[in-house]
Amino acid sequence: MSLIITPLAAVIGAEIEGIDIVSGVDDKALARIRSALIEYQVVFFRDQKLSLDGLEEFSARLGPLLRVPYVEPVDGHQNVIAVLKEADEAQISIFGGEWHSDFSYLESPPSLTVLYAEDVPDGRGDTLWTNMYAAYEGLSDGFRRKLDRMRAMHSGHIYGAKRPRPTRLKTSQSMKIRRGNPEADEERSHPVVRVHPESGRRALFINPIYTTRFEGMGENESSPLLDTLYAEATRPEYTCRFEWRDGSVAVWDNRCTMHIAINDYDGFRRLLYRTTVGAERPVGLHENE
Repeated sequence: MSLIITPLAAVIGAEIEGIDIVSGVDDKALARIRSALIEYQVVFFRDQKLSLDGLEEFSARLGPLLRVPYVEPVDGHQNVIAVLKEADEAQISIFGGEWHSDFSYLESPPSLTVLYAEDVPDGRGDTLWTNMYAAYEGLSDGFRRKLDRMRAMHSGHIYGAKRPRPTRLKTSQSMKIRRGNPEADEERSHPVVRVHPESGRRALFINPIYTTRFEGMGENESSPLLDTLYAEATRPEYTCRFEWRDGSVAVWDNRCTMHIAINDYDGFRRLLYRTTVGAERPVGLHENE
């Protein structure tokens, strides 16, 4: 097969055509997919026909599979979760509905995520990704030098017991999410700027869902600077938007991106299956000094 790689936006995202990711990924094709992922941070495939076994097999070619914390897996597939919102679930919050990097609160967060669209509404429920290399590189030299030496605290508090969930929106009952777990409230420190182990580039590593504060600072004290960085990181020119269709697959690098699911499909069913790949402790620029 001859792979065709087409950039989707200016600084992030590419579509890969000309391959069946179940039966057509030999070592050479896998190397090209990995190379495209490093260059574009997120890659997309259309018109794939994946069983859950096939999804797991493809994901395992990219690296060791990681069990998702606090979300019940699909029966018989311990490494797969169903990202589901039913048509009758209206005016609710959704899984992944704010900008984030997957499970950044873990000691070793996942490297990659794979998402396969089984049943999605046309023209609704898009996902956006943003390039956290570009977010860092767009800052002034002095600001970057300051951030290079800072660390931030992350926690899975949305699954925890300390902070009540907002009551303004109901949550989906279609996904089995375990909440009220005291261990999810534990904070872990990660560098604000992490060095990607393959590209060698520096990326901001903070996000609005899981980053609670800067190390050595309180939450109120941290909020203005964090909000400034989030605004920089989500500038439109750093992003790409993907319109899901049945059979679409996305693979993205959590080490240098954030993403958000758009909740604009009340009255429509949306089902995607997801795997998580790798587990890697974030390393900062001055980690070994």
